[in-house]
Amino acid sequence: MTNEDKEILRKAKKLLENPGLAIKIANIIGKPVEIGMNLLPVKLSAEIGNTTRKALEIALDIAVKTMDKGIYGKSQDVLHKIIVLSTGAAGGFFGAPALIAELPVSTTVMLRSIADIAQSEGEDLNDLKTRLSCLEVFALGGNTGKDDSSETGYFAVRAALSKAVTEAAEFVAVKGIGKESAPALVRFIAQIARRYGVTVSEKLAGQAIPVIGAAGGAVINLIFIDHFQDMARGHFTVRRLEKKYGYDAVKSEYDNL
Repeated sequence: MTNEDKEILRKAKKLLENPGLAIKIANIIGKPVEIGMNLLPVKLSAEIGNTTRKALEIALDIAVKTMDKGIYGKSQDVLHKIIVLSTGAAGGFFGAPALIAELPVSTTVMLRSIADIAQSEGEDLNDLKTRLSCLEVFALGGNTGKDDSSETGYFAVRAALSKAVTEAAEFVAVKGIGKESAPALVRFIAQIARRYGVTVSEKLAGQAIPVIGAAGGAVINLIFIDHFQDMARGHFTVRRLEKKYGYDAVKSEYDNL
């Protein structure tokens, strides 16, 4: 691997192994997310798992289909941030009930942004595995400081999802991407939703902290999408280098950094 590509990989690893969303929110608003966790309604907390799964299904069906495939240029990160910022403001203004309604919209916009970043890194969105790799980004939450890196490290997460990605891609190739009731696709989305749900809970908890309101909801949504844009940039940079050097060589260099 060239020194230039080693530096590119180093930057990708820095993005992927950065602190998780809860720490980023605390750094911005000056309050730990645990305060918000205690304020979330019990019913809302119970609904998060089901809501995240449905949000991912909606996003998968809509976001990537709207991409202008084959146009490789700079991703429109700022545009997607502006859209999600406005939905966060609405969610913060109307409170907890609006948060559940807002999540599918935010998730769809973020998946659209992730796909945009993938394409800017040379990925072919007509490839089924590329589309599923876009969804995979939601499982990459970054480190919280409490994580066991052997279970939550970037390559560990990819390895845990690899079988589900392959099975889902094989199904989609035959039946189409909209058949979310298929066992292979359900399993894949469920695995993503379990990991994504943790980050969603942290987002909602941040918005639940008193005096956050509409402005704070917008800021937290901005942190939210910025976080996953970083995950996407790191993820698809690694995949680009893997195409050049092979999976094993890139993983070895990544581990040595």
